[in-house]
Amino acid sequence: MTSTHPAVELSGLTKTFGAVTAVDGLSLRVEPGEVVAFLGPNGAGKTTTIDMLLGLARPDAGRVRVLGGSPVDAIAHGRVAAVLQTGGLLKDLTVGETVRFTANLYRHTRPAAEVLERAGIADIADRVVGRCSGGQQQRLRFALALLPDPDLMVLDEPTTGMDVEGRREFWHALRRDARSGRTVIFATHYLDEADAYADRIVLVRQGRIVADGTTAEIKNLAAGRLVRATLPGADQAVLAALPGVDAVEVRGDSVLVRTGDSDEVARHLLTRTAARDVEITSRNLEDAFLALTTDRTGA
Repeated sequence: MTSTHPAVELSGLTKTFGAVTAVDGLSLRVEPGEVVAFLGPNGAGKTTTIDMLLGLARPDAGRVRVLGGSPVDAIAHGRVAAVLQTGGLLKDLTVGETVRFTANLYRHTRPAAEVLERAGIADIADRVVGRCSGGQQQRLRFALALLPDPDLMVLDEPTTGMDVEGRREFWHALRRDARSGRTVIFATHYLDEADAYADRIVLVRQGRIVADGTTAEIKNLAAGRLVRATLPGADQAVLAALPGVDAVEVRGDSVLVRTGDSDEVARHLLTRTAARDVEITSRNLEDAFLALTTDRTGA
């Protein structure tokens, strides 16, 4: 699964719906073998971008190149597969029948038994699709996407309907499968999934990319640290007035201080108060996500 071309190249991509601009001049390059998380709040333009990437929608402006050609050509040759949130399943067929039926649509596919095993649903191959849980149906969509052995896999909220264990097993299966060099782009609302499984994170807001980098690089964009301590009756006003403090939150006997000067806050807590169990941690991916994608204008 090697290529001299980028796996994905989006240039100045724009898409509007009436007066709403869903995607606004978005440009993105993804190299072969990358696992990229495409994150943003509802309405940020993620799904619209994915639709254009898959050839399901046409951009009003800009260009989409997939594996060196058009999305339609890449999909027609089985080089791109997708796992979407809904649709595409016949409820009266069994899981195994669905995989075998879909395999007939391709010239070359991986064995049905292999993709069922890869997706973790070999044990329910005889179950009617309509009696499968939402998580099991998502795994079936994953199995179908694996059939043509694609170079690029695009996933839009792939673990919707799965429990925690199901989500973990799904991503372990995907990472095992991606070791062959497959490129993976996925959109998710579960930030822990992006943190644990992505090589790179792209954050979008109002149709534009606002951050692009490794998980560590994105986290560093949320400047400052979190100071946590046990302090019954904490005086929020005094803590909020300390240099560098961004926010103070009291949760029962615990106080959480978001600050750009954790040393000053810790010194105050340890020398001026009865605080104990003082802990300083770096901001996490959720902090960065909120800082970079939340509209703070009040509009």
